[in-house]
Amino acid sequence: MDVPSTSTALPPHNVDESATSKSISIHGWKITTVSTSISNAAELDSLQAEVDLTLPEMTFGNNSVTLAHAASGWTYAFDARGALGEVCNKELSPGDGGVKVGYAEDWAKTRTDPDSTSPVSAMIVAKPYDWTYTTMYAGHASKSKPKWQAADPEDPSQSIPMSTLTRPDPILYYAATQLFEDELHDNGTSTYMVRVRVMPTCFFLLARFSLRVDNVLFRQHDTRIFHEFSSDLLIRETAGWEVPYATIRARLPNPDDRAPLTDTQWVAGILNEMPTRVTQNNRSGASTGWRGLMRRIEIMRLDHDK
Repeated sequence: MDVPSTSTALPPHNVDESATSKSISIHGWKITTVSTSISNAAELDSLQAEVDLTLPEMTFGNNSVTLAHAASGWTYAFDARGALGEVCNKELSPGDGGVKVGYAEDWAKTRTDPDSTSPVSAMIVAKPYDWTYTTMYAGHASKSKPKWQAADPEDPSQSIPMSTLTRPDPILYYAATQLFEDELHDNGTSTYMVRVRVMPTCFFLLARFSLRVDNVLFRQHDTRIFHEFSSDLLIRETAGWEVPYATIRARLPNPDDRAPLTDTQWVAGILNEMPTRVTQNNRSGASTGWRGLMRRIEIMRLDHDK
């Protein structure tokens, strides 16, 4: 549908929506979110063969978010294939952030066939992999150029402007989609979500991997992408955090109500409130040695000729 300008000076834009997708065309961009049901057996077989990994219990192989810039022909996407392709599918090494619980190793080696009704007789031998599905996936581009480059830490224009994102601007488009989720054999939850919103002057995307291993740790990896339509600059921020389970549990408003621990947005808020010397410190905290404990800001300037 065409949305005309109003007294709030909304830019010309077009929003299309179907049962499984939602897109917006604005300022030479087309942003599309696809959100469908769990992949079928044939799709799962194909994806599993490609990523060489036992897939999460809920894998949404057809879900995606795509940012497409018409003038340059550049697109950037998030999908399950990309996210799972960055999960370690072999014996874990230092830096992979391996997590151990009572029977994690045995369980990871013998996952139950998801189509079986018998949890014992249908055990199948699987190759080693990261049973928590930890991924530092930050999306992927359709072209090798232009490339992301380190931002200038002294230039405030090369960081995501929180003042812009917290302004009460109209939301012209909002969508969210899930790429995968696994309950880790009742040991917690591993999930990857992508959310995007478009305002009259900019768009903002947040892709978040969230991990909760009960009584062990919380882990999170975020990718944020920001673009102001009046500029050719894209800003990408990636960051990871990790703390012991007890550290977050101690922040519960009501110690007798653990429901917030299953709310990834609540957990993210707590992690962001805590000092990085706690949440991004491999010498203390959960002490897994995970290489994702960092914050990086990068920029990219778009060409306007295909």
